[in-house]
Amino acid sequence: MFAELIAMYRNWGRLLHKYLLETGMGEEVASYVNLLILLVGILVITIFLDYVIWKVLRSVSIRLARKSKNNFDNFLVMHKVPRYVAHMIPLLILLESIPIVFLDFEYGGNIATKTIKILFVLLTLVIFRKFFKSTNGYLKTVPKFKDKPIDSYVQVFMIFAWVIGVLTIFAIITESSFWKFFTALGAASAIVLLIFKDTILGFVASVQVTINDMVRIGDWITFEKYGADGDVIEISLATVKVQNFDKTITTIPTYALISDSFKNWRGMQVSGGRRIKRALIIRQKSIRFLTPKEVDALKKIQLVQSYLTTRSEQIATYNKDNNIDKSLLINGRNLTNFGIFRKYVTNYLESHSAIHKGMTLMVRQLEPTPQGIPLEIYAFSADKRWENYEYVMADIFDHLLAALPYFSLEVFELPTSLNEVV
Repeated sequence: MFAELIAMYRNWGRLLHKYLLETGMGEEVASYVNLLILLVGILVITIFLDYVIWKVLRSVSIRLARKSKNNFDNFLVMHKVPRYVAHMIPLLILLESIPIVFLDFEYGGNIATKTIKILFVLLTLVIFRKFFKSTNGYLKTVPKFKDKPIDSYVQVFMIFAWVIGVLTIFAIITESSFWKFFTALGAASAIVLLIFKDTILGFVASVQVTINDMVRIGDWITFEKYGADGDVIEISLATVKVQNFDKTITTIPTYALISDSFKNWRGMQVSGGRRIKRALIIRQKSIRFLTPKEVDALKKIQLVQSYLTTRSEQIATYNKDNNIDKSLLINGRNLTNFGIFRKYVTNYLESHSAIHKGMTLMVRQLEPTPQGIPLEIYAFSADKRWENYEYVMADIFDHLLAALPYFSLEVFELPTSLNEVV
């Protein structure tokens, strides 16, 4: 159909030029008038065809989008892919009509041909870009891909497309072979590598990040070098955007994810709980053996009542069987206020509703320091949300700090006056 239209237009163009000559116009004037009339005519035809093709494609694409169960076509329509595709046929018609319109203007026809070919290349690049954006948008709605760095791959494809497009445009302008430019680019590969160093590093990093599943969109990461502590909201070819908890945005080079060390909290988020690892520094001089009377007094504390009853009987039996002289507390086996407090903390954590019972729970004594003896709590909060986690941890240590005096223990504090110096 279009071939017949072009042939008819070519014949009509020759007849028009002949008619103008017959009216008495000069050769040059007739050529210019013929050029103007044909140019206006072909532009009107292509604009009309562009409108008609767009209406047809629009109608068809909307109907298909409504009937289709897959919403990919919705993204194509949203990003106006059919609209840009509709421009291609009128451009092809314009290209075919150049020899007719510029019948007596070879130089002008050559320039017009190159211009339309360049426009065609640029239109193709725009269509590719819109298509990739549609694909990116669609994949982000698929659960399997929504946390993957699709943006970086789209950018890589577009970089390759633009490189090929620019080389093609240069080949059109210079009327040289595309492969000649491609070979020249290979010879200048060192310069290309230098210019696109960050892009290449970003691409390699994106591939490694995806293959090794190091970071996903939505992960909470801590990257001290860049001051980032928050959720990953975007992974592109060159940068990773992190929204910190104060709502600021930190931008990190993508290749830094494989060249530097950072912390990804995903393991904690997908596990059953969030770790609590904090110590109370107990003043060493407050730690001592307990007399039987003091042990009996501590039996009123319900969480250690059963433990103290059983343990006291075992210790008394051992000391009696071995004729231990208990005139001094240090002889034989004894209970200490620190040991009983340790047991109290363990029982308290085991009975705490906010502590995950299926994960590690441990109360341990660390190596003594000049400040005192650290008693470390190692457990996991069942609630992993930051605000609730902080509340649970504060609640636990509020209670333990208030419980210390009942065991005649003191927490270490730096002296506030000379009278308090130990």
